[in-house]
Amino acid sequence: MNASSAQASASPFPIEATPVEAQAAIAEEFSYFGDWTERYQYLIDLGRKLPDLPDPWKTEEHRLLGCQSKVWIVAQGNADRLDFHAISDSSIVSGLVFLALRVYSGRSAAEILATAPDYIAAIGLSKHLSSSRNNGLAALLAFIQDHARRAGDAR
Repeated sequence: MNASSAQASASPFPIEATPVEAQAAIAEEFSYFGDWTERYQYLIDLGRKLPDLPDPWKTEEHRLLGCQSKVWIVAQGNADRLDFHAISDSSIVSGLVFLALRVYSGRSAAEILATAPDYIAAIGLSKHLSSSRNNGLAALLAFIQDHARRAGDAR
């Protein structure tokens, strides 16, 4: 087993059975925190739960454009199941990556395309991120949607 296949089998996603359940769980978890200092710390803690990416995947080919921080992302699978593996050099951005993967990774292309990122508004995330982090989050979500669209078209 090489590092790439080891990484694929180490993915903790999906956690919940559906994207809707994942978004509801995220909203519930964030509701426990009284202020954004605590929520940022929780994002950092979530980011630490991401499995590391194998070094061969940390290349410009896998770098997500549109992020100020370095984010590497790899998509695997087909229309029946798409798995995303990603990590950032920023603790908070890794937390944002964790949330997106929790909702979308390990799902079918159809599920991904049918699921708007409602968790962002539900937890007030966009109001509390810098414009560069909001842009990076939009780029991450666009990458996921684009891969789901292409996988669905390949059917």
